[in-house]
Amino acid sequence: MSRQFVTEAVMVAIYGQLLTSPAPVEYIVPYTSLLELYEFQDSTEPLMDNPMDDQHVKRKVSALISYFEEPLNQKKIRRALQMPWAKSLPILFDANTSLIVINAVDTAHYGEYFDPIETELVLTAQREALPILTDQLDWIHRIIEASVPVHVYDIDDFDFAVDGPMFNNP
Repeated sequence: MSRQFVTEAVMVAIYGQLLTSPAPVEYIVPYTSLLELYEFQDSTEPLMDNPMDDQHVKRKVSALISYFEEPLNQKKIRRALQMPWAKSLPILFDANTSLIVINAVDTAHYGEYFDPIETELVLTAQREALPILTDQLDWIHRIIEASVPVHVYDIDDFDFAVDGPMFNNP
């Protein structure tokens, strides 16, 4: 059975280990975070501090965009956009890794604490009863501070999250 996490598309692009998990993993990604990839691709703002790392990440973002634009993947994504909270069929990366796009709806429920994409991630995690996977420590602290009832893992704890106790319960 796949471990499932709610995350942003840019996390999948930036952190290569997310696509090479030793165990089956499925990422649930709000559609608006896919759109954010285009912003990152076109932006002159660096994503990373090191210029070489920034170029590498921008190439990965472009490659992920190209993958999502392949006809079969595009068809899966378009189907998910027909209804609020609809999910795409899995988009496969390899035998262990897939991604599902969800047409999340920002209800502004957490608008004073989080931006719209963060809100969609939180609402998706709550709706699907899945943990969030992120590299944004500030956001993790705001989730805790706001007492949002979701599990959240830092990307650095990915291996623990995949093998963690949350997934080993019968």
